[in-house]
Amino acid sequence: MRDILVEQVDRLLASRSEPATLRAAESGTWPEALWDEAEALGLPLALVPEQQGGVGLGWGDAVALWQAMGRHAAPIPLGESMAAAALLAGAGITPPTGFIGLGLPGEPVAWGRRAGHLVLAPGGEVTLHAPADWQQGRGLIAREPADRPVLAAPLAEGQLPAAYGPDAALLAGALLNAARIAGALEAVLDMTVDYANTRKQFGRAIGGFQAVQQLLARCAGEVAAAGVAVANAGRAADRHGLGGAEFEIAAAKVVTGEAGGTGAEIVHQVHAAIGFTDEHPLHLFTRRIWGWRDGAGPERLWARRIGDAALARGGDRLWADLTSRDEDAIA
Repeated sequence: MRDILVEQVDRLLASRSEPATLRAAESGTWPEALWDEAEALGLPLALVPEQQGGVGLGWGDAVALWQAMGRHAAPIPLGESMAAAALLAGAGITPPTGFIGLGLPGEPVAWGRRAGHLVLAPGGEVTLHAPADWQQGRGLIAREPADRPVLAAPLAEGQLPAAYGPDAALLAGALLNAARIAGALEAVLDMTVDYANTRKQFGRAIGGFQAVQQLLARCAGEVAAAGVAVANAGRAADRHGLGGAEFEIAAAKVVTGEAGGTGAEIVHQVHAAIGFTDEHPLHLFTRRIWGWRDGAGPERLWARRIGDAALARGGDRLWADLTSRDEDAIA
């Protein structure tokens, strides 16, 4: 099922997430046709159990889908809606149809103005809202709409199981952004390899120069590290719940954030000035990478959490935390 859905998402976004659509989204144009097709595929409810009307995928499956969205810089907040629906279902609330916004502490809601509903999950208590209004804005880096809600009374309330932890929404958001960074890095590396093999200087493709090859090899290493980190975090979330996988999710957010910074620097260095021009698609991906680095907490927040947890558990548990991370190691 995972492979089928990833293939469908790749095919859908390849045809609907072209640079013109990304640029239109940055000017505030909602990609209606793309959202409608994603909804027709059942993607917003992919993480909702089948008995609640969803597809029944796990967090590891979601990571693969979110990587595919990152590979195409998907201009719709599909990942946020998937996570919001999963939290509602986890709290025993039937998710409504349409786009559901995911509220994270201190952050605006991606495309909030288009959301029929909003989910908040402070301290493990899930609330479903139909916001009375939105204070409209847009992201400073990715430039897509990012709005703050004017809340009305909740339509429904529920409590998440203990396995989700008290920061379930933040953890889901961090996993989402880490996966999207990993996918976008794959895309910009492919774009840069193609460019290096076609752009010529001194009578030969620049990809033939050792210095450029070294840059691309380093970027490929960052892409591989990001992919491994998010896959590991998704597996851990399936085994232990979001709360039990905080170490792996935090590590994925740190690894992908650092990889995103290094990778974006390299691909722009290889492309030189053309990668920053409005006509070239490279910056459409790298700006989103930079935005996703800060979304759901930057690397320093998650690195601090890892450090605080290690200090609290004591030095005798550090080796097990770093190497085994099995049921006994995190008990």
